[in-house]
Amino acid sequence: MERTLSPEFILTLSCPDRVGIVHAVTGLLAGRGANITEAAQYNDQSTGLFFMRMRFAVPATSAEAMREAFTPLAQSLAMRWTLAPADERMPTLILVSKLGHCLNDLLFRYRSQLLPLDIRAIVSNHRDFYQLAASYDISFHHIPVTAATKERAEDRLREVLAQENVELVVLARYMQVLSERLCNDLSGRAINIHHSFLPSFKGARPYQQAFDRGVKLIGATAHYVTGDLDEGPIIEQDIARADHAMSPAQLTAIGRDTECAVLARAVVWHAERRVLPNGHKTVVFR
Repeated sequence: MERTLSPEFILTLSCPDRVGIVHAVTGLLAGRGANITEAAQYNDQSTGLFFMRMRFAVPATSAEAMREAFTPLAQSLAMRWTLAPADERMPTLILVSKLGHCLNDLLFRYRSQLLPLDIRAIVSNHRDFYQLAASYDISFHHIPVTAATKERAEDRLREVLAQENVELVVLARYMQVLSERLCNDLSGRAINIHHSFLPSFKGARPYQQAFDRGVKLIGATAHYVTGDLDEGPIIEQDIARADHAMSPAQLTAIGRDTECAVLARAVVWHAERRVLPNGHKTVVFR
């Protein structure tokens, strides 16, 4: 007789810490016949907040039924929480300008089934990558941006986001600064890759800034987008060695590999619901 696999779900939560949170959550799941297959938790003593991520299987149920069952407990403990099917691919839109290394890397990983994403659209302020998008059978939207058209361009972007029912926006070297209003609209669901080890070398031309300072390490940072440029909560960072003989162009070439790897890891962790907001920081259950 063939064994029927139970649907699996991912639960994430944060709330004020207190005695009995784990007992309450696991007790509720056990009462519905759930089998917990993965669990991680963290108590931030500096803020008094508790964070948890669980993956579990429950026979013959739906995400809607589990959310309904969990809501009273979540409300009683003032939780900020999500619950989603574990096999759900996150609807995603990628923003890009003229540099395509991060876009190419994400698309290759996507085709290789290495990203738990459903990439529904690519948006750019240039036309350079429309053929690349077509080769992956992904819709491409050219939305030019100037100082005079910025507001209209962002309104058009909002239309695409709504049409495609996008949950995650990835800025893969998108070289336009988003308005504070759009940043607020996308809070916690837009990831940017910055080509420096933040908080060092914010803003434009960070490799030139690194060269001018003679650094021995260069880096890349994936962070959530906020209205403060290059200051959003950090998800992932990495570095590469540099030395006195390297030109800005060489630093740029070396740094691009780091950018691709850092962005890919951040996107995977977000899509697998491993990243929980913690004020100006994040908790990442890797």
